[in-house]
Amino acid sequence: MNDPLPRVGIDDIRAAAERIRPYAHRTPILTSSTMDALTGARVFFKCENFQRVGAFKFRGACNAVYSLDDATAARGVATHSSGNHAQALALAARIRGIAACIVMPRDAPRVKVDAVRGYGARIVFAGAAPEDREKTLQEVVSETGAEFVHPSDDLRVIAGQGTASLEIFEDLPDLDIIITPVGGGGLLSGTALAARALSPSTRVIGAEPAAADDAWRSFTTGTLHKSGNPHTIADGLRTSLGPHTFPIVRACVDRIVTASEESIAAAMRLVWERMKVVIEPSAAVALAVLLDGSLEAKGKRVAIVFSGGNVDLDSLPWMKPTS
Repeated sequence: MNDPLPRVGIDDIRAAAERIRPYAHRTPILTSSTMDALTGARVFFKCENFQRVGAFKFRGACNAVYSLDDATAARGVATHSSGNHAQALALAARIRGIAACIVMPRDAPRVKVDAVRGYGARIVFAGAAPEDREKTLQEVVSETGAEFVHPSDDLRVIAGQGTASLEIFEDLPDLDIIITPVGGGGLLSGTALAARALSPSTRVIGAEPAAADDAWRSFTTGTLHKSGNPHTIADGLRTSLGPHTFPIVRACVDRIVTASEESIAAAMRLVWERMKVVIEPSAAVALAVLLDGSLEAKGKRVAIVFSGGNVDLDSLPWMKPTS
């Protein structure tokens, strides 16, 4: 790997932790004897579904918003997002008392659209393809002068997402493996940077839907692949790695593993039934790769980040469509 790493590291993650401390929750770590028995590992679940807005995304958005100087903040913030980052940026902006404009795809889950509106942000709808959202966002930024906060490929966001793993390594010494979902790579990048500094022997694994495997292809080939517009129930993982996250993932992540749609839905349902914890499909991917045998972890101490819990209750993945 010859590409230089973006200039973000453990000092930035620690600074982000202090910056967001008044606003973000320190989320709990849960265990389950059922999951231990099924995987043969000792599994610890970092419950970012209990974070504000129901997802880890609040950490990065909050760090980005509170990193702005007053003059920049006064112009507001803007982003494009399928949901969780949209909610996170909207709430962080509301807390700071600045405007937020969110470009969302027209097919975004209703629960996420309603939440963004509830946090007071302005929503502009665009097509589902990434280029449609990016074009609309450019128009919004040109019109308003707002600061663009990318959902994942932003150093402020990466540092903020790394605070979840900072907490994990404070609470759980001697981890063998840590697994996070990967879409745009903000969480995986922040996790990998924290692990490299705090627990170098811990293997860092990204988990991705097989139906949206652009991160796996990028990691495997060494060439950045774009996701296009993949069809997966893990809607939060449809995005691609970017110029900041890709080199971090290539340099600091040990492996990316994919899971089928069926195994993602099964893992999500199992968590709901056995742990009584609400997670969304994107959060289930990291557990799915353990349960379906894609990643061998028997006898290991494994941390999994449950990335979020925002679910459209009218269209759960195991529901049969009504005629």
